[in-house]
Amino acid sequence: MTTTDSTTAFGAGFTTTPSQELRAEAERETILSDPGFGKYFTDHMATVSWSIDAGWHDASIHPYGPITLQPSASVLHYAQEIFEGLKAYRHGDGSVWTFRPESNAARFQRSARRLALPELPTEIFVEAIRQLVGTDVAWVPSADETSLYLRPFMIATESFLGVRAAHEAAFHVIASPAGAYFSSGPQPVSIWLSTEYGRAGKGGTGAAKTGGNYAASLLPQQEAYEHGCQQVMFLDPVEGRYLEELGGMNVVLVRSDGTLVTPDSDSILEGITRDSILQLAEDRGLRVEKRRVTLDEWRDGVADGSIVEAFACGTAAVVTPIAELRGEGFTIGSPTAGPGELTMSLRNELTDIQYGRRPDPHGWMVQLTDADPTTALDADADAGIAADSGASDAALGR
Repeated sequence: MTTTDSTTAFGAGFTTTPSQELRAEAERETILSDPGFGKYFTDHMATVSWSIDAGWHDASIHPYGPITLQPSASVLHYAQEIFEGLKAYRHGDGSVWTFRPESNAARFQRSARRLALPELPTEIFVEAIRQLVGTDVAWVPSADETSLYLRPFMIATESFLGVRAAHEAAFHVIASPAGAYFSSGPQPVSIWLSTEYGRAGKGGTGAAKTGGNYAASLLPQQEAYEHGCQQVMFLDPVEGRYLEELGGMNVVLVRSDGTLVTPDSDSILEGITRDSILQLAEDRGLRVEKRRVTLDEWRDGVADGSIVEAFACGTAAVVTPIAELRGEGFTIGSPTAGPGELTMSLRNELTDIQYGRRPDPHGWMVQLTDADPTTALDADADAGIAADSGASDAALGR
């Protein structure tokens, strides 16, 4: 469902209702000293309503709190729901930036189209983030590798029982401070290959960022845990031969000549982190291949030395080295394998751009707030911050 409303029809902008229950500074600082991932949320949220008659309207920043829905709301019965994930980063001068929000907005629109939801204009998507971060800027941590995780999402809110696209929806953005994933550097993980379950079907919603895809991954994710693995890998839904993606991350293989190979199909979510990593590789003159990749190619490549590294990538953990892929009766790689040299070099380059430590040649970073010397980074601020908070569970996703 493509909407015709523009940002002019959208109106004058966001109204702000300050929370009357702001967390005290001491409480907030305690949270920011070890936020984990997805455990705490800022004082406010953004909301924009939509109806088939009025289009996008009633944009607001208001106190974080429960969302009221009728028991017959379409989202509860027909799963019309999509979401995104991106981060806000505090730079050395105290200013706050985000990474490629227009790309997230474009993917959000593609997801909306597939789920028969209204397509939110990019300007509204980015402005909602800007307004929320500006209001809750004190929640953006400053320690190394920390960030403010942003979760935009849309749900169908119409009170109606009937199998058709909803005529009412709501877009929201919430924010959660995120600690460093790996206190001593990214640690390689073990991946379990699911052969009994599939993540998405041919012609299904695999390329959309919708909750149902993640719900489908939860049972096989539990199976991965039972086999001592941190994540689950899925194969294609038709032949069961081709690599797809993890439960919440894309996968990349590195060949001995430096070529990066990543699976490609219409049931894989296009990862913004993955595409950024691949662009940085191309900037170095390395070859990048997006194509179908068989499980046998990975197995044989590791055996003959032509595949020397593997990693997963997504918004939350950025890049996670893969030590081994396990399945029923086989193992590819070794549980003791260390992080690959190219894997870590590309990860460091990307995070340096995100945190403002090196130039941004592609103009990916978007400034959300001005410099603030009172909150500028302290060279010692990251001492002892945030032990591994997500490597042991499924929060490694994008």
